Formats: sequence, C-alpha cells, structure tokens
Amino acid sequence: MGLGIPTASAHGPSEFIPEKEILQLASGDAEARVLLIEAFATLGRLDNVTLLMGFHPQYLDSFLKTEHYLMQVDGPLPYCYRHYIAIMAAAQHQCSYLVNLHVNDFLQVGGDPKWLAGLDSAPPKLQTLSQVNKILAHRPWLITKDHIERLLRSEDHGWSLAELIQVLVLLAHYHSLASFTFGCGIIPEIHSDGCHSPRHPSAPDFTNGNGVEEQTHGHERTDQVAGTTFEVEALLEKMKRLQECRDEEGTSQEEMATRFEREKIESLFVVSSENERWIDTREISRHFEDPSYGYQDFSRHGDQYVPTFRAQDYTWEDHGYSLVNRLYPDVGQLLDEKFQNAYNLTYNTMAMHENVDTSMLRRAIWNYIHCMFGIRYDDYDYGEINQLLDRNFKVYIKTVVCSPAKTTKGMYDSFWRQFKHSEKVHVNLLLMEARMQAELLYALTAITRHLT
Repeated sequence: MGLGIPTASAHGPSEFIPEKEILQLASGDAEARVLLIEAFATLGRLDNVTLLMGFHPQYLDSFLKTEHYLMQVDGPLPYCYRHYIAIMAAAQHQCSYLVNLHVNDFLQVGGDPKWLAGLDSAPPKLQTLSQVNKILAHRPWLITKDHIERLLRSEDHGWSLAELIQVLVLLAHYHSLASFTFGCGIIPEIHSDGCHSPRHPSAPDFTNGNGVEEQTHGHERTDQVAGTTFEVEALLEKMKRLQECRDEEGTSQEEMATRFEREKIESLFVVSSENERWIDTREISRHFEDPSYGYQDFSRHGDQYVPTFRAQDYTWEDHGYSLVNRLYPDVGQLLDEKFQNAYNLTYNTMAMHENVDTSMLRRAIWNYIHCMFGIRYDDYDYGEINQLLDRNFKVYIKTVVCSPAKTTKGMYDSFWRQFKHSEKVHVNLLLMEARMQAELLYALTAITRHLT
C-alpha cells in the first residue's frame, strides 16, 4: 500500500551484546533460569534489564528483592507516587526505556493519566522534588540540609521523614539503573514503545554490521585481537607488581592525599566522545525541569567551595545503613546486601585466565567512581587507579556514571576487548552500585545534619 513499515531497532535485549549469548544464559544456567521464571511470575513480564543481570544470578537475586520491596511492598509512599518518582528519575537521564516501563506500571496501579502530561500536571507535592532530583542525578555533593528542610517543612505539600527516605532511595536507585541501562546498551522489549520505530538518520545501524563504529578491515581486526591478548597479560602483571609494592612498603598519609587530589584533577580531562548517540527526548523532557542542568566535575564548582567527602567521617556501613533502616525498615539491609554482592562478586577469572584475585581491580573501579564524586578513602592508594584503568576504560566509566545517555557501542567495545560480555556486565553492576551509594551518602549526610 506504499506505507513505510517501522523495523525493529535492534535484535535481542542489548545493542552491545550478541543475542545468542543472552539466550544461552537463560537456557543454560539453572540458577539464572529459576530467578528469571520467578521474576516473570512476580511482574508478569521479563524485562531486558533482568535478562542482562541474569549473567550474575547471585546479584540478580539481591536486585529483584530490593526492587520488589521498593515498588510493591507496603511503605510510606502510595504506589502511584513510587512509579511517578521512578519516571522523574529516569527522565532526568533521558532514559526512555525506564520511563516507558514505569509509565505502564503507573497506569496499572491506578495512577492518574493526567499527571503524565508533564511535571506541571502532577500534584504540587511531587513537583517539589524537581530540584533534589536534578541535583542528586548530576551533582549530589551540592545537596544540603536546606534542601531537605524545604521538603519537610513545606506548608501544604511537606513530606514526612519516612516518605523522604523512600523518595531519596528511589531517586538514587533509578538514576543508577539508567546508568546500567545505557551502559549495557539495553533496548525496549518487543511489546514496548520504542522497540519498533523508524531509525533516525543520524543513528548508526549496529544491528547489521553497517554502523560506522563496526567497520574494520580484516588485517586490523587480526591486529586488534593480538593486541588485546597482550593487554590482559599486561594488566595481570600490573596487579602482581602493585601487590608486591603493597607488601614491601607503606605509603604516607600525605602522599595518599596528594595522589587522591591528582586523580581527582586528572578526571577533569577524561571526556566523552563527541559522537553521541541520538535520543528523541521530546516525550521525556516534560517529566523534569531544566534540561540544561547536567554533570559538572566535582573540582569545577566555581565560587561554591565543596570540601572533599572523607569516607571515614560518614560511611555507609556505620552511618547510612542504620539511618535508612531506622526510617524505612529492612531497606538498609536489602541495599547493603546489594552493594556487597556487586562489590564482592567474583568467579576468580579474568578474560581467559583462571584463579585470579580480582579484588584490587574491583576496588579501583569502585573508588574511581567515588573519586569523581569527591569521596576519598584515607586507606586507599589512588596511584593504583592510573595503573589499572586505561584511558578508554576511564572514558567509558565516566560516561556511564555521569552522562549515561552519551554511551555508545564504540565506547563499550573499546575497553577490555578480550574480556567476556558477562565481565563487562559485572563492570556495569559495579558502576551502578558505586554511583547509587555515592548519591545516598550525600543525601543521608544532609538528613543527618538536619536531625542534629
């Protein structure tokens, strides 16, 4: 009839990971299969986030329990508020995947469709969250007790402390989940809005090998494979050498502080690629205010001085955990298990090598993210970060954590080229959880200052 038929925007759950690997996982790993079945039975769907996390069943179990508690178990907030806050948080990072998912859930729990016309149409109480949403998403170190007190003391639209804790956990959860979604190249499910759509002319076609970033000549690909094998060996050698240096001599506190400042400043010069992916934000921008507000490096805050957050002064383990658990029972425990699962997860493998202690590498990734957010650990030698994380990897980490919508397949392919996709998914779990913990540390510190 001469009508243009929209085609699927990609095949499988991810733009970055071959579909067959994910399908093999779902059919081959018994533990993962049980969790996927349970997730489907609970939610009535099996979304692509869950499928990708299925590479790591131990973590997935913890994630599903936490999300179930946040969204489906009785708590301070009405169910429609929870999904609307999820929409606000995901929209802040232009994550249409999560926005569409929670628009559907919002309507299913009886949310008023009029609210979806835009933030101006939502209840004033929800509108008051706009500023905290954008600051927490992009510059969480700027959250102060004044922001908290304005939300608690608003005459007609004030939040209770218990409600506000759930709000902050939800915002941090969906900001970080947007990072995971973009970091893994997750695409909409077959039944969701956006899965079948005409391709924008500026969007490279990654599904058939015709994308610019996929074009490589045969001899270049051969050289690349040879080079990546060397990269893995070199990384193992660096880890071994750093461990020997640790054992031989200690580093002074002054030198440790200097190395942190040096790494913090160097992170200023790690910038995303100019070749950004194209995203249609017209349907998303109505759910948040001030689209021009984005990530700004911690060290660049102009006239507003923000001191380094010394981790030992306010830790998740000693302070944040108990505050959350007191005001929102059981959530502190669930979040703690999720953080621990991501941080401690290991199969003692690295690319093609087995029996490898990866703890040094995992800590470098976690602490690099916290360093970008101005959080310093006195007992960590930040000189290790430059040894273990190369520039391509740093660009990927900073983009996924700070400007997730700018993540491209080229960035994903350019780091750890010999590593398995499951290992890169694990990297994204670390990025997501380290980011969420950083947001919560700043938000909970502000609440603690209000209480004292």
